[in-house]
Amino acid sequence: MSESQPVAAVAALAEDSRRIMYDYIRRQAHPVTRDEAAAQAGISRKLAAFHLEKLVEAGLLHAEQQAPPTGARRGPGRVPKVYRPTDTELSVSIPERRLDLLGEVLVDALAAEAATGTAREAALLGARRRGIELGTAERTERRLNRTGAERAMHLACGVLERIGYEPYSDDDRSVRMRNCPFHPLAARQRDLVCGMNRELIDGLLRGLGNSTVDAALAPRPGECCVELRA
Repeated sequence: MSESQPVAAVAALAEDSRRIMYDYIRRQAHPVTRDEAAAQAGISRKLAAFHLEKLVEAGLLHAEQQAPPTGARRGPGRVPKVYRPTDTELSVSIPERRLDLLGEVLVDALAAEAATGTAREAALLGARRRGIELGTAERTERRLNRTGAERAMHLACGVLERIGYEPYSDDDRSVRMRNCPFHPLAARQRDLVCGMNRELIDGLLRGLGNSTVDAALAPRPGECCVELRA
């Protein structure tokens, strides 16, 4: 990505309908049609198509032809387009900040000390404590005592959404996260960062007052390594 592209991508998302559709498409586990995107933004299909193509030009979405169902014959007319998010990551800071560089130094230092167990255990414990703090704050704000599995997963998704995980329902009893907020660091020190991720999210669930939902390591390409299981 060139130096000007992040600014152009951010500018493309300044329009409300585009941002709504882009956020919706990122949360889906399947490519999204123009009709779906238009319905989500409350605009016409034609206007949705215009905005979606602008997001494609900005490098935020991929557009592809929708394959017909297996065994079905294609009817007349154009093959409809569907859209899915690209792997583009946006970060615009003026003046420039390099917190990622500090993070790389810290996780490398922790990984180097992992043989003793002390540094790794301290990192995992710190992540868990932070998760418990987040969950306790949410539970206190809502004046809850304990939470059942369904309510805990719903509340956890709200907190995780706010801090960048992009959760979505994989099935009736599990939740996946489309995004890992710590992806650059996980690519550098996967075992350490995924372990901290798991402790943070498990701590969040305990802070919410739940003991029946588990945060389990279940790596999947392009997503967070943690899955919530009821």
